[in-house]
Amino acid sequence: MKTFDVYPLFDVNIVKGKGCKVWDSNGQEYLDLYGGHAVISVGHCHPHYVEKMTEQLNKLGFYSNSVQNKLQVELAERLGKACGYEDYQLFLINSGAEANENALKLASFTNGRKRVLSASKAFHGRTSLAVEVTNNPKIVAPINDCGHVTFLPLNDLAAWEAEIDKGDVCAVILECIQGVGGIQMATAEFAQGLAAACKRNGTFLICDEIQCGYGRSGKFFAHQWLGIKPDIITMAKGIGNGFPMGGVLISPEFKPVYGQLGTTFGGNHLACTAALAVLDIMEQENLLQNVIETGDYLVCRLKELQKTQPHITDVRGRGLMIGVEFDVPHAEIRRKLVYDYHCFTGCAGTNLLRILPPLCLTKADVDDFMERLTKVLASI
Repeated sequence: MKTFDVYPLFDVNIVKGKGCKVWDSNGQEYLDLYGGHAVISVGHCHPHYVEKMTEQLNKLGFYSNSVQNKLQVELAERLGKACGYEDYQLFLINSGAEANENALKLASFTNGRKRVLSASKAFHGRTSLAVEVTNNPKIVAPINDCGHVTFLPLNDLAAWEAEIDKGDVCAVILECIQGVGGIQMATAEFAQGLAAACKRNGTFLICDEIQCGYGRSGKFFAHQWLGIKPDIITMAKGIGNGFPMGGVLISPEFKPVYGQLGTTFGGNHLACTAALAVLDIMEQENLLQNVIETGDYLVCRLKELQKTQPHITDVRGRGLMIGVEFDVPHAEIRRKLVYDYHCFTGCAGTNLLRILPPLCLTKADVDDFMERLTKVLASI
């Protein structure tokens, strides 16, 4: 049997990681400025994370949600304090797509509506409802195309208000910083107007914090830069530092019903241990402040390079979620970064490098990256 060939792969076999570095099977070291799609939050193989996971695995790896799991209770309390939503409720699942799926279901269960508004270039996942609110027809199968969704331009408040004021919109789902969409950022004016329109029409506001959340922007959630409080917040990626996990933060106005939502693997003992270890490290190492300081430094260095490097047309983002746009396709730049200068980055569209490193990135790592990127751009 062969694997189902759906990923274009670099010819690199990564076998080891530490902090913001990874190594391939030949012993070659790479600087990791992508963290496996923004998943590695506290660094590869952090000693505290490894210790806690090993300790838990030696006790119990899994049991179902038919019994009490005190680790879930501890995580809910810790997470509520860390993110500022102590009055919200937590539902644990396994992925970002599953988080968005459950958020949309919960909204529809509660107000009885079906229509959803989503942003142009949005990406919310690949499962049934999540992919329907994703603005990419290439990955929406006919069975997923159910006509529930209206896509609107990000930051065009009048267009969103006009649709919401029709009174039939179940939910609005929004990435406050778009990832796959190219590091496009919602403005505070737009977000606040959108939240107000939702409130007056009984429409639920869902903030998808799967990529832009969990500290990546420098606040715990990216929407906290914009002065809004969503009804539902979805998260995944950085929550478990690589262990598959997702979560939904749910406003107190939603009342839980037995059997309405459910999951087999969600919130299992190992997953909760991973999430608790991540919170420990984020707090002990003051990673949110590091994100702001190192992210600002990286943006400044990139903008300095832009002045002398005509291929760079824009630098945008917040914290350690940064996009570098070029007037040439990113494919050759990424290829040279990986094979010639041993550095991983992400991409979006055809011309944008997406930089999503572990939150423990240092200024020395930034200087290292800038030296490599400068050499690549000089060679194209």
